[in-house]
Amino acid sequence: MKMETFVDKLQKSMQEKKSVLCVGLDPQLRFMPPHLIEAAIKKHGETWEAVAEVYRMFNHDIIHAIAPYAAAVKLQAAFYEASYHLWKVLEITIRYAKNNNLIKITDAKRNDGGDTAKIYAQTHIGEIPFFNELTKQAPIRVDAVTINGYIADSCVPYFVDEIKKHGTGAFVVDKTSFIPNSSIEGLMTENDLTVWEEMAYKVAKWGEGTEGQNGYRNLGVVMGATYPEDAEKMREILPKAIKLVPGYGKQGGGADGAVMSFNEDGFGAIVNSSRGIIAAWKEGPFACDPRDYTKAAAQAAQAARDELNEALKRANKYPF
Repeated sequence: MKMETFVDKLQKSMQEKKSVLCVGLDPQLRFMPPHLIEAAIKKHGETWEAVAEVYRMFNHDIIHAIAPYAAAVKLQAAFYEASYHLWKVLEITIRYAKNNNLIKITDAKRNDGGDTAKIYAQTHIGEIPFFNELTKQAPIRVDAVTINGYIADSCVPYFVDEIKKHGTGAFVVDKTSFIPNSSIEGLMTENDLTVWEEMAYKVAKWGEGTEGQNGYRNLGVVMGATYPEDAEKMREILPKAIKLVPGYGKQGGGADGAVMSFNEDGFGAIVNSSRGIIAAWKEGPFACDPRDYTKAAAQAAQAARDELNEALKRANKYPF
């Protein structure tokens, strides 16, 4: 029997939570409640240690608040790379998420080729060489990672190797959610396809043999919620590949557009929302006293889950 893989665990988490929601843990000081900042500065002064303390406490509380409503969390690596203090928060947050039965995705968009791609893959979704010819999971190892596919065959196969060995997953950045969209993604090739379509066909080839127990592939793509007109085409190219769907919520993507990436069985994608949930205390329908930020995050996550479920019902894709 095949091992239980990322896509199997993700589907199970979605079914248990009755949720297709992923919450982005993208801490920034502008989203931090003032009382957390004041407490950290009092303890550490205006230092990197203080910033790390704020992010650690915030992520801990947000995870507990959203765990009943979200199937997964996505950690954008950029917000943890400014100092080793913040990188340690990334490790700690991954552990918190694991302890709260959340699927963990690192949005690192790693690329490069050769040995560099290999160590990126081993670090994020595999095992790295250790002492005495042993291998060991890195503290930042997660269930899935985002990668950039433009170095192609000198890069992506290293991630596929780790996927096949360890049952983890990866999402190749393809059709992004930014408005305006990348001018490169939309360029036409000699095959009369856009660059993003060409990339999707590449992912279809690379992903062969990465299927989980549920038949879905553990190598998927990023497919922005802000371009629902392209989601159906993406599903045609990659009918059994998982899609990570950013852009829902604050970036302008609606629930009906987000669920375009799902298949008729109600699976095949996971929808991310970051600022709309973690900064819900600051503005919008759940704005409140900063000390109640966890309550606002919980309410926003529940509302997002329910909105996405209603959109799935309208599309006749509701799986729960």
